[in-house]
Amino acid sequence: MIVRPSQHWFRRLFDWHGSVLSKILFRLSLNLLMSVIAILSYQWYESLGIHLTTAPFSLLGVAIAIFLGFRNNASYARFTEARVLWGSLLITQRSLLRQIKSSLLSDEAAAKEFAAIMTAFSWSLKHQLRQTDARADLQRLLPTHWHDQVLDNPMPASQLLLCMGIWSGEQREKGAISDIVWQSIDKNFNQLSHVLGGCERIASTPIPFAYSLMLHRTVYLFCTLLPFALVKDLHFMTPLVSVFVSYTFLSLESLAEELEDPFGMTANDLPLDAICVAIERNLKAMNSDFPLPPALQPDKHFNLT
Repeated sequence: MIVRPSQHWFRRLFDWHGSVLSKILFRLSLNLLMSVIAILSYQWYESLGIHLTTAPFSLLGVAIAIFLGFRNNASYARFTEARVLWGSLLITQRSLLRQIKSSLLSDEAAAKEFAAIMTAFSWSLKHQLRQTDARADLQRLLPTHWHDQVLDNPMPASQLLLCMGIWSGEQREKGAISDIVWQSIDKNFNQLSHVLGGCERIASTPIPFAYSLMLHRTVYLFCTLLPFALVKDLHFMTPLVSVFVSYTFLSLESLAEELEDPFGMTANDLPLDAICVAIERNLKAMNSDFPLPPALQPDKHFNLT
């Protein structure tokens, strides 16, 4: 994810890191090639009575811009919802640890164990969303006696949520947690379950393929034929104008595709590693469990996020 201080407007014109230009550079080069072909073949297809004007492209361009706007809004809404869910995860885990520590005033070891399970839940959710192996982080974070229940489970995040419920139930049976406090804790467990389900829904339900395909085909057909409509009026300026217009449409489509999956590994996706480290630092600090792991900066460590 790109997080950086404000830049001078002129320097921002030349930013490469975080731009989708690297993804569409080859496609823009194809549009440049089509512009050259349009210039070289203009006299030939004009002699055949083939006349392309900018009028239909103006109408189609407006329609494409509207549909691209809807597509980007839908993708950004998914990105925003995913960030809200992960923010809610941090808030809920802080509340849970506060409730546990206020109930187990004299049992710091138990509070640290519960914090370790919650931290493992965050890292496990991150690995599930990115379809990576969570075993190393689970072995690093979880107490040894929880390994058998979690490491070989096909759904470790759900299992860790169950482990938290079992742990709090055992403390309730011991009388360490009152019934009233336990009800409040259970509500926070339900919130964690809501975060887990919401992230799974976003990850497993992309924008309908037919809608994306229709827009994808229309954009590429528009960008391919555009030079042949511009060459009559612009002549040798056709490549410049055509590539600029194509850059606008292609970059909007590429950005929508990137934001559609906010849990990915690209520079504009959510910095899940940085968020997980922030959660781990917060829970350790609440337990006075020092030293804390070093913080990750989303932009500086974007290759890790």
